[in-house]
Amino acid sequence: MELTVLASGSKGNCTCIRGERGALLIDVGLSARETLRRLANAGEDASTIEGILVTHEHIDHIKGVDVLARRLKVPVYATAGTLEVFYEKYGPTSAEVRRCRYGESFSVGDFQVEPFAASHDAREPCGFSVTEGDLRVGCCTDTGTVTATMFDRLASCDAVLLESNHCPQMLENGPYPAFLKSRIRSSHGHLSNPDAARCLQRLADHIHVAMLAHLSEINNTQEKALLSALEGLGFYSDQVAVTVAEQNPGPEHPESCGFRL
Repeated sequence: MELTVLASGSKGNCTCIRGERGALLIDVGLSARETLRRLANAGEDASTIEGILVTHEHIDHIKGVDVLARRLKVPVYATAGTLEVFYEKYGPTSAEVRRCRYGESFSVGDFQVEPFAASHDAREPCGFSVTEGDLRVGCCTDTGTVTATMFDRLASCDAVLLESNHCPQMLENGPYPAFLKSRIRSSHGHLSNPDAARCLQRLADHIHVAMLAHLSEINNTQEKALLSALEGLGFYSDQVAVTVAEQNPGPEHPESCGFRL
């Protein structure tokens, strides 16, 4: 399997997971046109996409879902809570929409997908573990804490895409109003660099690859997130390959960052 991050951050999130014969998208927080452009730039064939997995209803995750699903004629998979908002935003849609449930796996082509509950201020947010053959990737990019259930799902994976949203000091000293800082720091907000580092430390015996994602452009840097993760891994830092997704790759960048298992 190969994972490619096409966009990561508050301006849009989209990840492509490619297997032997097909591919999946997790979230489409860009326009359909921009998503297709970035897929092409990353060397991905849009015709191989078999479905779109949606983590939650925030605009930086669903902006292009409806249009792209209809254009590619592929189903959208999301929880009931996420779908309620999807329908509120788009009304009746000709896109094929399928409900998924926490802890219940389903097949999309050669992939086995299992949603698991995340802790975020959305109606029914989730992360996903995606399995093909003997390989499994866990994706959790919006959560304020890592619950025991979330950890168990991630620990069963060979690689993880994990949120490392903010540096606590940068958030505290930054320009955001107090209510927004409180929301970000809450258990239904976003993982800090130390939170992500502690999670990776616990996962170190299980995973081989980790990519840090959903970094704040205002309250974090790639260098701070990576250093925190490596410090958290400690003696395991040479056993787990850690990289950082672009915060907001633009047209002038190659956009493709990810890993291959």
